[in-house]
Amino acid sequence: MPPTPSHDFPSDLLAGQEELHQVRSELLALLKRLPWSVEPLDGFSDTGGWRKVERPASPGWTPDEQAEVEKLRARERELAVFVSCHRFWEQVSGPDVVQARARLKHAHESPDGSQPASH
Repeated sequence: MPPTPSHDFPSDLLAGQEELHQVRSELLALLKRLPWSVEPLDGFSDTGGWRKVERPASPGWTPDEQAEVEKLRARERELAVFVSCHRFWEQVSGPDVVQARARLKHAHESPDGSQPASH
């Protein structure tokens, strides 16, 4: 099977994959901003292991922060199911599936491999 250029993917599949990238990016950025523990916990320091581990006290996440994380995780699951179970994949078989899925994951990138400026 010849390579599937991105324009051969159905537009709804491309849109679903693009939104999945966006949702995962938003979720990652949110998780990086939030305290390390969902629940309030004291800080700790463990210097006895092979790697020093320290965490400051965590105030926990607010109910709004917890709701936002759950909303993004739920949308991520919906989109992952939509993309991976799309009817397009019925047309592709064997090793071509792996190659096509890899192309789909990078279809939103410009030819030089960079992200579009809108991200």
